[in-house]
Amino acid sequence: MLFDVDNTLLDNDRIAVDLTQHLDEEIGTKGEQQYWVIFEELRAKLGYVDYLGALQRYRQEYPRDPHLFTLSRFLLNYPFAERMFPHVHEVIRHTAQWAETVILSDGDIVFQPRKIDRSGLFEAVQGHVLIYIHKELELDDVEQRYPADHYVLVDDKLRILTAVKAYWGERVTTVFPRQGHYATDPEVLRTFPAADLSIDRIGELLTLDRNALLAAAKSGT
Repeated sequence: MLFDVDNTLLDNDRIAVDLTQHLDEEIGTKGEQQYWVIFEELRAKLGYVDYLGALQRYRQEYPRDPHLFTLSRFLLNYPFAERMFPHVHEVIRHTAQWAETVILSDGDIVFQPRKIDRSGLFEAVQGHVLIYIHKELELDDVEQRYPADHYVLVDDKLRILTAVKAYWGERVTTVFPRQGHYATDPEVLRTFPAADLSIDRIGELLTLDRNALLAAAKSGT
């Protein structure tokens, strides 16, 4: 069982809203908007989100801004455990009965691990965490570290699910939780094929067992 993090297990959209509000309070609307411009430029360059990297870039333009320390503390001490989607821990315990459960994420190598740790996910999966720059390009490494006849990938991004399906074929069941802005983007839904299985909420996995997930991959439903 391979689980994505952001908007799959963790409500990352809500985190972004909280950060936007905090930025607005600390550095004003103009500064908040500038942070997000830097954030998007960095994401386009790196291929993953980098909240702390964007703050470092913002600092280069405003090196004497006393609010930078507060912004850094907000990010590092954010209560990620409060932003877990309902029933996440039950889902992890449920799937762990018949499969090894692994976090498969991408992102930077400082903030993303901290998010996974402070949210309680690191402990929930007993430290089985993989973080790559582009996880869909590292599936051979996933296979070496966690060999299996069949994989189940739960991810809110159809782009990722499509790429993984192309690589593993019927050896993977792709599960699409329709949570977060990526999962509801009409352009994304038009561009990529449907996953093997779509669910409205991550908690719906509690109603499925190993056989149901295997069958979904074979039938393509």
